[in-house]
Amino acid sequence: MSNHDLNLPDMEPLFFVEPQPNANNKEVIEADRLSAKLQRKLAFILAFSMILTLVVGLGGGYYLAEYRNSAKFPDLTWVESLQKNRSSIVGNVDYLTQEGLTTPLSISQVSALTADSVVEIQTERTMTDWRMGQYTSTGAGSGVIIDQKGYILTNQHVIDGASTIVVGLRNGDSYPAVLIGSDHKTDIALLKIEADNLTTAVFGDSSTLVVGEIAIAIGNPLGQLGGTVTDGIISALDRELSFDGKTMNLLQTNAAINPGNSGGGLFNIYGELIGIVVAKSSGTDVEGLGFAIPINDVKTILTDLMTYGYVEGRIDLKMTLQDVTGVYSYFYGYSQGVYIASVQEGSNAAKTGFKVGDYITAIDGTTVSSVSEINALLDQYKVGDSVKIKILRNNRSYTGNLVLEGYKG
Repeated sequence: MSNHDLNLPDMEPLFFVEPQPNANNKEVIEADRLSAKLQRKLAFILAFSMILTLVVGLGGGYYLAEYRNSAKFPDLTWVESLQKNRSSIVGNVDYLTQEGLTTPLSISQVSALTADSVVEIQTERTMTDWRMGQYTSTGAGSGVIIDQKGYILTNQHVIDGASTIVVGLRNGDSYPAVLIGSDHKTDIALLKIEADNLTTAVFGDSSTLVVGEIAIAIGNPLGQLGGTVTDGIISALDRELSFDGKTMNLLQTNAAINPGNSGGGLFNIYGELIGIVVAKSSGTDVEGLGFAIPINDVKTILTDLMTYGYVEGRIDLKMTLQDVTGVYSYFYGYSQGVYIASVQEGSNAAKTGFKVGDYITAIDGTTVSSVSEINALLDQYKVGDSVKIKILRNNRSYTGNLVLEGYKG
């Protein structure tokens, strides 16, 4: 473990999700097909998951309902046309920088200078669940305008799987947004809206930051309090954390961070954007632990997101992997390896013989027990390399040589 590794409580997604059942769905689950043991496990899991849904989900669902009722939810024709002809909007992102700043601003001055560049983001996802059938899930997060042509940065997890994305400006106007590109590894997504007279953030240089300097976070906490400003300091640099199946090197701050802040801006005392807020510790006994993606890490991928919609050279196993922990381990009664939940048809993984239900236990001889460990190991390889992947299937070990493929969006 390096001196930057932490054993923190679970990291908390900074956006709300509220499932809304589809009243027209007539799907019926035949419970008699389940074994008595499985039914007992499901009863426990359902009770637990319903409590969690109530705890983390009320804000976003309430706010988007109010958003619709206030007639702010816009027509989506513009988005649909762009999704069919993405090449019509691809160009350069002209983010702003400034040099020679020597006079610090007050926090109120930074707020006045930057608040209009931070936006609220509301999403809808159509999901399917065996309990509820098909239903709509709503979410709330934040974003930062970085170009007067309407380009906006946010977190990939804020918009992941969204069928509808709506951006709300500080003046109350709202616009449908189209996804230009996203990158799971850095948790960054680039959106675009069609709007005029936008206030853009000015990019800073996160490599010049020092521990102890002022940090100001602006975002949409609780999915309802857009434009909220909190302040603190840079508590640590290059903090290595693992969550959501990936390992990231982040800025740490004690500025107050809450659900809904995800994708919002972290600014320095000169009003420059130095990071994109991504996570907070969700431990009940932990306060003042917020994290942001350094803006220099974002700069390096903007061109690829604009040009391809993804970052070239990213390795994609073409398999959906899940950690075997907590409720999942209890449900399946298995606690070794990383579970393969899906395998893309026609991929190298499928051709090699990996199947749903297998458990990955080692990569090139290195034992793995989590998705983040696998991702960290794969960072040492490039597209086209061959790796030996050891799996467990029906309590027997197998090893396959997988030629690594690239991510294509």
